[in-house]
Amino acid sequence: MKKLLTLAPLVFLAACGSSRGPESGAGSEPMVYVSSARTSSDIARCLDSRLSRVHASKNNGSTELTIGSSSNASYFITLTPSRGATVVKVVRGASEDPPEEQLRFAIARCTT
Repeated sequence: MKKLLTLAPLVFLAACGSSRGPESGAGSEPMVYVSSARTSSDIARCLDSRLSRVHASKNNGSTELTIGSSSNASYFITLTPSRGATVVKVVRGASEDPPEEQLRFAIARCTT
């Protein structure tokens, strides 16, 4: 529980920060990179309930979520289990649907 409380401010800061800049592809630096005490399946279910057009797949033990249309994704989220926690990495895609602020709020709510 103490570890979770220690991580909460980091999740909040990562979710509220902004990374406006030139459009970037899926291979770029993460716009959000946090650790959560929640399982990847819990986070995936939570994000699916808060965001529209969430497409999930599994890859080498990680859960990969694509937000937006499958041909023109807005965000790519990788949920990787790591020592009793889940590492959440979000990379911007081609568009901003949903808006970045909405995505960051959903990430903050679903990882705490």
